[in-house]
Amino acid sequence: MEIRAMIDRFEGSKAVLLAGDREISVNWPKELLPTVKEGDVLKVEITVDVEATTKARAEADKLFEEITRQNQGESSQ
Repeated sequence: MEIRAMIDRFEGSKAVLLAGDREISVNWPKELLPTVKEGDVLKVEITVDVEATTKARAEADKLFEEITRQNQGESSQ
C-alpha cells in the first residue's frame, strides 16, 4: 500500500502530515524523515514484514509456554 502525505507544518520535534485523499492529520517524528520542508509531498509505503512478524509471534509463544510451565510448577507445590 502506498500513501501520499504532505508536510503541513512542524511542531517541535514532530512533523504534521496530511495523509491520503482525506488528508488525515498524522504526527510523525522529524528524526524519522529525510530532509523536508513544509509543502513537500512524501510517498509512504506500508507493508507487512512477514519474516519479522513470524519471528515475533514465535518468541511470544515461547515466552507464554515458559510462563505457563512456571505457573504450573508453582501451583503444584
